[in-house]
Amino acid sequence: MDIERYLKARASAVDRALPVLLARLKAPQPRLSEAMLYSLSAGGKRLRPVLMGASYEIFGGKAADILPAACALEMVHTYSLVHDDLPAMDDDDLRRGRPSSHKVYGEALAILAGDALLTDAFTVLLSSKYRRPPGAEALLAAAALLSRRAGAAGMVSGQAADLEAEGFLKTGRLTAARSRAGLKLLSYIQLHKTADLITAAVEMGAVLAGAPREDFNALSAFGRELGLCFQLADDILDVEGDKRKLGKSGSDARNHKLTYASLLGVAEARRRAGRLLRRALSRLEKVKGAPAAKETLAGLSRFVYGREN
Repeated sequence: MDIERYLKARASAVDRALPVLLARLKAPQPRLSEAMLYSLSAGGKRLRPVLMGASYEIFGGKAADILPAACALEMVHTYSLVHDDLPAMDDDDLRRGRPSSHKVYGEALAILAGDALLTDAFTVLLSSKYRRPPGAEALLAAAALLSRRAGAAGMVSGQAADLEAEGFLKTGRLTAARSRAGLKLLSYIQLHKTADLITAAVEMGAVLAGAPREDFNALSAFGRELGLCFQLADDILDVEGDKRKLGKSGSDARNHKLTYASLLGVAEARRRAGRLLRRALSRLEKVKGAPAAKETLAGLSRFVYGREN
């Protein structure tokens, strides 16, 4: 399978659905609606909704059946990027190759657009018409997973720890003890800031498909390892990647971010990413279901490890 072509095709389906679902929200203030759509329409790989669809297909469904849920996840991801770019956070002027939301709409409206994307993600998830309705219990379970993975026990705590870790490498000599402390903190940041939402993608696909508990647990473990691998690849790209392909300025060094690349060097970061990829694929092998869909998830995992943007 040509995994990049697959990813592009599935991302296009999400791109088409997002403005339609946004237009169905009841009477948003026009400028707010414009700011929400600006960030949603910036493109990107749409990896998280694609992973959700592929996970769902392991258990016999079609990704199109749960497109609103996939779009809801992308809305949560987009809100996190809008807020991440703010001057009080990472202070990035570019996102996906064009000016960040706050550079176009101002900080106040960017914050509100992020708030609305997060809140109305649950409107989209729970109130949309599905091609094959998954049932109220499955939808509520998916909403619970998304809120837990995105909230204070998940992504938001990872972001808070990331902010707290700024300047870690500037404060004092990097002794063995401080290196261990840095690795412990870094593990927490990457688990929650990035891996939690990628884990949510495969968990939501599984629960919407009614997957057995054993398979759900294996997919959850797969998502965790893949999410950590994704962040390591991202850290490496921030150092070595082509900024034009990345579509962002690369603020990690400027903000003295604690990353595996900054703490251990690029070579060790790449070695750890390879180990995480192998662990993710090992977890995936334990899932029972459609072999073709499992191979798609494996292909997406290899893409995450070797991507250039």
